[in-house]
Amino acid sequence: MPDFSLEAAIGGYVAGVDEVGRGPLAGPVTAAAVVLDVARIPVGLDDSKKLTARAREALWSKILNCADVSVAHASVAEIDRLNILRASHLAMERAVAGLRFVPDHLLIDGNMIPRGIALPASAVVKGDGRSQSIAAASIVAKICRDRIMVDLAQQHPGYGWHTNMGYGSKSHIAALQNLGVTPHHRRSFKPVHNML
Repeated sequence: MPDFSLEAAIGGYVAGVDEVGRGPLAGPVTAAAVVLDVARIPVGLDDSKKLTARAREALWSKILNCADVSVAHASVAEIDRLNILRASHLAMERAVAGLRFVPDHLLIDGNMIPRGIALPASAVVKGDGRSQSIAAASIVAKICRDRIMVDLAQQHPGYGWHTNMGYGSKSHIAALQNLGVTPHHRRSFKPVHNML
Protein backbone atom coordinates (compact mmCIF):
# COMPACT_ATOMS: atom_id res chain seq x y z
CA MET A 1 0.00 0.00 0.00
CA PRO A 2 1.23 3.53 -0.67
CA ASP A 3 2.26 5.66 2.31
CA PHE A 4 3.15 9.28 3.10
CA SER A 5 6.90 8.79 3.46
CA LEU A 6 7.95 10.55 0.23
CA GLU A 7 5.82 13.58 1.12
CA ALA A 8 7.09 13.63 4.71
CA ALA A 9 10.74 13.43 3.59
CA ILE A 10 10.27 16.42 1.25
CA GLY A 11 8.16 18.48 3.65
CA GLY A 12 5.98 21.47 2.87
CA TYR A 13 3.02 21.62 0.51
CA VAL A 14 3.50 18.55 -1.69
CA ALA A 15 1.14 17.65 -4.54
CA GLY A 16 0.71 14.20 -6.05
CA VAL A 17 -0.01 14.25 -9.80
CA ASP A 18 -1.33 11.44 -11.99
CA GLU A 19 -3.19 11.02 -15.27
CA VAL A 20 -5.60 8.51 -16.70
CA GLY A 21 -6.67 7.77 -20.24
CA ARG A 22 -3.48 7.48 -22.26
CA GLY A 23 -4.49 4.16 -23.83
CA PRO A 24 -8.13 4.63 -24.96
CA LEU A 25 -9.17 5.20 -28.57
CA ALA A 26 -11.73 7.82 -27.53
CA GLY A 27 -12.21 10.64 -25.05
CA PRO A 28 -9.86 13.11 -23.36
CA VAL A 29 -6.84 12.39 -21.22
CA THR A 30 -7.48 13.52 -17.63
CA ALA A 31 -5.03 14.52 -14.89
CA ALA A 32 -5.45 15.35 -11.22
CA ALA A 33 -3.22 17.09 -8.70
CA VAL A 34 -3.91 16.47 -5.00
CA VAL A 35 -2.37 17.93 -1.83
CA LEU A 36 -3.39 15.84 1.18
CA ASP A 37 -3.77 17.15 4.72
CA VAL A 38 -1.46 14.91 6.76
CA ALA A 39 -3.90 15.01 9.70
CA ARG A 40 -6.87 13.84 7.59
CA ILE A 41 -5.58 11.31 5.06
CA PRO A 42 -8.44 8.98 4.03
CA VAL A 43 -7.88 5.33 4.98
CA GLY A 44 -7.50 2.88 2.10
CA LEU A 45 -5.83 5.06 -0.54
CA ASP A 46 -4.30 2.91 -3.27
CA ASP A 47 -3.64 2.81 -6.99
CA SER A 48 -7.09 3.39 -8.55
CA LYS A 49 -6.67 0.28 -10.74
CA LYS A 50 -6.49 -1.91 -7.62
CA LEU A 51 -9.71 -0.56 -6.09
CA THR A 52 -13.31 -1.55 -6.78
CA ALA A 53 -15.58 1.08 -8.33
CA ARG A 54 -17.41 1.40 -5.00
CA ALA A 55 -14.17 1.90 -3.03
CA ARG A 56 -13.01 4.53 -5.55
CA GLU A 57 -16.29 6.45 -5.23
CA ALA A 58 -16.14 6.39 -1.42
CA LEU A 59 -12.52 7.59 -1.40
CA TRP A 60 -13.22 10.23 -4.05
CA SER A 61 -15.73 12.05 -1.85
CA LYS A 62 -13.39 11.81 1.16
CA ILE A 63 -10.48 13.22 -0.85
CA LEU A 64 -12.59 16.16 -2.07
CA ASN A 65 -13.60 16.92 1.53
CA CYS A 66 -10.10 17.07 2.99
CA ALA A 67 -7.60 17.97 0.26
CA ASP A 68 -6.64 20.64 -2.27
CA VAL A 69 -7.77 19.00 -5.53
CA SER A 70 -7.55 20.11 -9.15
CA VAL A 71 -8.60 18.19 -12.28
CA ALA A 72 -7.79 19.08 -15.88
CA HIS A 73 -7.99 17.54 -19.33
CA ALA A 74 -6.41 17.56 -22.75
CA SER A 75 -8.93 17.18 -25.55
CA VAL A 76 -9.02 14.67 -28.38
CA ALA A 77 -7.99 17.49 -30.76
CA GLU A 78 -4.97 18.24 -28.55
CA ILE A 79 -4.07 14.54 -28.35
CA ASP A 80 -4.16 14.26 -32.15
CA ARG A 81 -2.21 17.51 -32.62
CA LEU A 82 0.49 17.03 -29.96
CA ASN A 83 0.68 13.21 -29.40
CA ILE A 84 -0.63 11.37 -26.36
CA LEU A 85 2.44 11.78 -24.15
CA ARG A 86 2.62 15.55 -24.65
CA ALA A 87 -1.17 15.87 -24.23
CA SER A 88 -1.09 13.90 -20.96
CA HIS A 89 1.70 16.20 -19.73
CA LEU A 90 -0.37 19.23 -20.75
CA ALA A 91 -3.30 17.90 -18.68
CA MET A 92 -0.90 17.46 -15.71
CA GLU A 93 0.42 21.02 -16.12
CA ARG A 94 -3.16 22.35 -16.16
CA ALA A 95 -4.10 20.32 -13.07
CA VAL A 96 -1.12 21.69 -11.11
CA ALA A 97 -1.97 25.25 -12.21
CA GLY A 98 -5.52 24.78 -10.89
CA LEU A 99 -4.57 24.07 -7.26
CA ARG A 100 -5.64 26.66 -4.68
CA PHE A 101 -2.05 27.14 -3.46
CA VAL A 102 1.24 26.77 -5.33
CA PRO A 103 2.90 23.51 -4.19
CA ASP A 104 6.45 23.47 -2.81
CA HIS A 105 7.09 20.19 -4.63
CA LEU A 106 5.34 17.83 -7.05
CA LEU A 107 5.39 14.03 -7.01
CA ILE A 108 4.54 12.98 -10.56
CA ASP A 109 3.58 9.43 -11.44
CA GLY A 110 5.85 7.95 -14.11
CA ASN A 111 9.41 8.46 -15.26
CA MET A 112 9.14 11.96 -16.79
CA ILE A 113 8.49 15.48 -15.54
CA PRO A 114 6.34 17.47 -17.99
CA ARG A 115 8.47 20.14 -19.64
CA GLY A 116 5.95 22.89 -18.86
CA ILE A 117 6.36 22.42 -15.11
CA ALA A 118 8.66 24.98 -13.50
CA LEU A 119 8.12 23.89 -9.88
CA PRO A 120 10.47 21.50 -8.03
CA ALA A 121 9.28 18.00 -8.98
CA SER A 122 10.20 14.33 -8.74
CA ALA A 123 9.12 11.61 -11.16
CA VAL A 124 8.02 8.52 -9.20
CA VAL A 125 7.82 5.26 -11.15
CA LYS A 126 4.71 3.29 -10.12
CA GLY A 127 3.97 6.27 -7.88
CA ASP A 128 0.29 5.42 -7.40
CA GLY A 129 1.44 2.34 -5.46
CA ARG A 130 4.05 4.26 -3.43
CA SER A 131 2.71 7.73 -2.61
CA GLN A 132 -0.68 8.39 -1.01
CA SER A 133 -0.84 11.78 -2.75
CA ILE A 134 -0.32 10.21 -6.18
CA ALA A 135 -2.79 7.41 -5.31
CA ALA A 136 -5.37 10.08 -4.40
CA ALA A 137 -4.70 11.86 -7.72
CA SER A 138 -5.12 8.56 -9.61
CA ILE A 139 -8.52 7.98 -7.96
CA VAL A 140 -9.76 11.52 -8.67
CA ALA A 141 -8.57 11.46 -12.29
CA LYS A 142 -10.14 8.04 -12.95
CA ILE A 143 -13.53 8.95 -11.47
CA CYS A 144 -13.68 12.24 -13.39
CA ARG A 145 -12.69 10.66 -16.72
CA ASP A 146 -15.03 7.68 -16.25
CA ARG A 147 -17.93 10.10 -15.70
CA ILE A 148 -17.08 11.95 -18.92
CA MET A 149 -17.08 8.65 -20.83
CA VAL A 150 -20.44 7.60 -19.32
CA ASP A 151 -21.89 10.97 -20.49
CA LEU A 152 -20.38 10.52 -23.96
CA ALA A 153 -21.80 6.97 -24.11
CA GLN A 154 -25.32 8.42 -23.84
CA GLN A 155 -24.61 10.82 -26.71
CA HIS A 156 -23.02 8.09 -28.86
CA PRO A 157 -24.71 4.76 -28.04
CA GLY A 158 -23.31 1.53 -29.41
CA TYR A 159 -19.62 1.95 -28.57
CA GLY A 160 -19.96 0.75 -24.98
CA TRP A 161 -18.03 3.68 -23.53
CA HIS A 162 -19.97 3.43 -20.26
CA THR A 163 -18.18 0.11 -19.64
CA ASN A 164 -14.98 0.19 -21.76
CA MET A 165 -14.24 3.89 -21.04
CA GLY A 166 -13.04 4.31 -24.61
CA TYR A 167 -10.43 1.55 -24.51
CA GLY A 168 -10.13 -0.64 -27.60
CA SER A 169 -12.24 -3.58 -26.42
CA LYS A 170 -13.54 -6.10 -28.98
CA SER A 171 -17.02 -4.56 -28.85
CA HIS A 172 -15.62 -1.04 -29.28
CA ILE A 173 -13.55 -2.07 -32.33
CA ALA A 174 -16.61 -3.83 -33.79
CA ALA A 175 -18.72 -0.69 -33.20
CA LEU A 176 -16.06 1.44 -34.94
CA GLN A 177 -16.33 -0.84 -37.98
CA ASN A 178 -20.15 -0.85 -37.94
CA LEU A 179 -20.99 2.69 -36.79
CA GLY A 180 -17.92 4.64 -37.90
CA VAL A 181 -15.70 7.20 -36.22
CA THR A 182 -17.17 9.86 -33.88
CA PRO A 183 -15.72 13.34 -33.14
CA HIS A 184 -14.56 11.87 -29.80
CA HIS A 185 -12.29 9.26 -31.40
CA ARG A 186 -8.53 9.88 -31.47
CA ARG A 187 -7.70 9.95 -35.16
CA SER A 188 -3.96 9.63 -34.50
CA PHE A 189 -4.46 6.22 -32.84
CA LYS A 190 -3.81 3.34 -35.25
CA PRO A 191 -7.16 1.42 -35.05
CA VAL A 192 -9.05 4.68 -35.69
CA HIS A 193 -6.55 6.03 -38.24
CA ASN A 194 -6.69 2.77 -40.21
CA MET A 195 -10.50 3.04 -40.53
CA LEU A 196 -10.19 6.55 -41.94
